[in-house]
Amino acid sequence: MPINNIYILKAVIIKMEERITVDPKIMVGKPVIKGTRIPVYLILNLMAHGQSIKEIIEDYPELTKEDVIAAINYAALKVKYEETKRLETSG
Repeated sequence: MPINNIYILKAVIIKMEERITVDPKIMVGKPVIKGTRIPVYLILNLMAHGQSIKEIIEDYPELTKEDVIAAINYAALKVKYEETKRLETSG
């Protein structure tokens, strides 16, 4: 990874850590937006079903645009760096 990309990645992670928290006492340890009980997966699910950032913020006024972007970045980094295994299907 080029050095410039490493600095960009570190900056993204620092921004995410300001907005995303993982605490076993909150939502059984699911990543949530700090200061809320709104899990990252909820934000991603809303976007996957066509809601815009603006609509999400209207429905959840405690969120900011930066919170939603942090959730997207969190998920992207998890998928990028987490080891995955092929799902086996029966039949």
